[in-house]
Amino acid sequence: MTHLGLLCPAETGHLNTMLPLGQELQRRGHEVTFFGIIDAKVKVLAAGLEFRSIGEVEYPIGSSNVLFEELGKLSGLAALKYTLDWIESSAKVFLKDGPDALEDANIEALLVDQISPEGGIVAELLDIPFVTICSALPFNQEPTIPPLFTTWKYDRAWWAVLRNQLVYLSVSPFAKSMNTLRSDYRKLWKLPPEISGDSPLAIVTQQPAEFEYPRQNLPKHFHFTGPYHNKTSRKPVDFPWDRLNEKPLIYASMGTLQNQLNDVFLAIATACVDLDAQLVISLGGASLEGLPALPGNPIVVSYAPQLALLERASVAITHAGMNTALECLTFGVPMVAIPITNDQPGVASRIAWTGAGEIVPLNKLTATRLEAALKLVLIDEKYRQNALRLKQSIAQSGGVSRAADIIELAISTRQPVNQL
Repeated sequence: MTHLGLLCPAETGHLNTMLPLGQELQRRGHEVTFFGIIDAKVKVLAAGLEFRSIGEVEYPIGSSNVLFEELGKLSGLAALKYTLDWIESSAKVFLKDGPDALEDANIEALLVDQISPEGGIVAELLDIPFVTICSALPFNQEPTIPPLFTTWKYDRAWWAVLRNQLVYLSVSPFAKSMNTLRSDYRKLWKLPPEISGDSPLAIVTQQPAEFEYPRQNLPKHFHFTGPYHNKTSRKPVDFPWDRLNEKPLIYASMGTLQNQLNDVFLAIATACVDLDAQLVISLGGASLEGLPALPGNPIVVSYAPQLALLERASVAITHAGMNTALECLTFGVPMVAIPITNDQPGVASRIAWTGAGEIVPLNKLTATRLEAALKLVLIDEKYRQNALRLKQSIAQSGGVSRAADIIELAISTRQPVNQL
């Protein structure tokens, strides 16, 4: 058996992808250790995995709460820039401290979130295999695939391809600092120039293939495996179940990062007032104290047992984070997406493209528009049918077990695991 290291941001969306993978690999007999800032420790230990701290000086306990609180107030490009700065800062810490930490723990292979490619560089330095895990939309760029931070529709027309390529070129300066950082460390450690930040052995994404635009240029060792979430990797959450009634349930969550946009929650509550349904709003861990009074008497909680509520939901209002979108589809729940930033617009566009929901862009959000979208999704059976179609594809995609099979084969053979 192998001692595996896990590396991903200490953020709920990424932890909820990586920790179930670690649990499955541990169940198969491997030793699994998560490497990250101290704020991730509680969730990692609750999942039954080992934990090693990285960067306690730069990221003392409570620092992620400060970071996420600021991010929760932002949207659009401002939030994207803030996220990129955070990613670069985290990369610097791991490149500095990661080699000694992994070597001291006798790590033999590494699972690296695609958003943390510095992990792959450290793995190369230590001559251990690594596998790339996509918690968000894949970063792999193709001319026909719209940038993940847009809600643009998939279109193979020449003008759409040109538009995509121009935007890819225009945003490349944002990644220049991060690319320079990685390049400098590769030179320092006398590693060859980087062709790709991804693993040459296997790249796995929790998306099912049916929830992605038609791809043409993905490497042969890229695998769509379906989501990894499970209830056991999350701590129990209290919820007033006795307040639920027999009306159709509308579950609303804007995730755990952009969770302080009170105008959004106000629009959601107002949009649902005249609907014959019951609204549950999760604030993604944010406090109820700063929330204004909401019309319609919705059930509002700081944090919700999301999977259990989705089992009952008729429709979900979501920021279109990848985890929430896939969890909705796992239960066949159609969505109305209000994307805020990062890859959420791209996830929302795939929700609409697959027919599993509608989009209400943040800059066009009003209670009236949102109510119209909710009525459409609640009444028109095609949305539910498309969500159920994706539910079936997820059930057949293999999930965490298939991902673990690929990982084990990649690290044991040190050879690319290509698609069949």
